Amino acid sequence: MQFIPYLNFDGQCAEAMAFYAQLFGGQITHQMRFSDMPPSEGMPPLPPEAQSRLMHAHLQVGSQAIMASDTLPALPGVSAESCGGGYLKPQGMWVSIGVDSAADGERVFAGLAEGGQVSMPFAATFWSPGFGMVTDRFGIPWMVNAQTQQPAA
Repeated sequence: MQFIPYLNFDGQCAEAMAFYAQLFGGQITHQMRFSDMPPSEGMPPLPPEAQSRLMHAHLQVGSQAIMASDTLPALPGVSAESCGGGYLKPQGMWVSIGVDSAADGERVFAGLAEGGQVSMPFAATFWSPGFGMVTDRFGIPWMVNAQTQQPAA
């Protein structure tokens, strides 16, 4: 079993995924725009402002992945909860990143914090040599946690 975070954006998905690829040392393996969708019966025409938005993106970082898309702008008769009626900010979740060292945690945290909002500064805690919480400039909430060293058996 594998859990893959799927992030939503309000028109900044391509920019966000390029930033995450650089920050996390990953590669975008797939990207498709709403304008690439073939027409289907009963589907309303896409508004011009939706054409360049990403319908799907896949970022691979080693054996881990993050997927994402832009939401469509608000459409008449379509609810936001159905992924087609406008953007809703993330609520009730954080994307947690485990890093190997406090130094790498500081680097990742600083990148995510640039232009974002820090909820808990990156610092040593009783469970970790480094932990912090930040919402990045794209509105995604992150927790960065340096893994503790396990004593040798």
